[in-house]
Amino acid sequence: MLSVESIQQLLDPLFPGLIGVRVVELAPERVLAELTVRPDLCTTGGILHGGAYMAFADTLGAIGTVLNMPEGKRTTTTDSSTKFISAAKVNTTIVGECTALHRGRTTMVWQTAIKSAEGKLCAVVTQTQLVL
Repeated sequence: MLSVESIQQLLDPLFPGLIGVRVVELAPERVLAELTVRPDLCTTGGILHGGAYMAFADTLGAIGTVLNMPEGKRTTTTDSSTKFISAAKVNTTIVGECTALHRGRTTMVWQTAIKSAEGKLCAVVTQTQLVL
């Protein structure tokens, strides 16, 4: 299985690294990561932009799929649904816990609960990944 360090090395030079995704834990059915809410990721009022929530969750679902797919395969997101619940404020940290709802041969479905460092639910994202 891939390690936290090897996944982080893959992410760092790409968009997830640009926004600051930090992988904390990996398992075939669960991915845990953090993201610092920086001013450049915010919208007016100093709150995390909705697209940042979505990009964070999309990254975690993709990581989960990569952990479960056969060698030589690739993945892409086919759909994603986001429910925004509460705001994450600038200079705080959010935590994303992504869990597998379905891990099939050709598709996988992941749900990410994004919470504040204090545990308050900020968003829930459900996505489907296609295995290519």
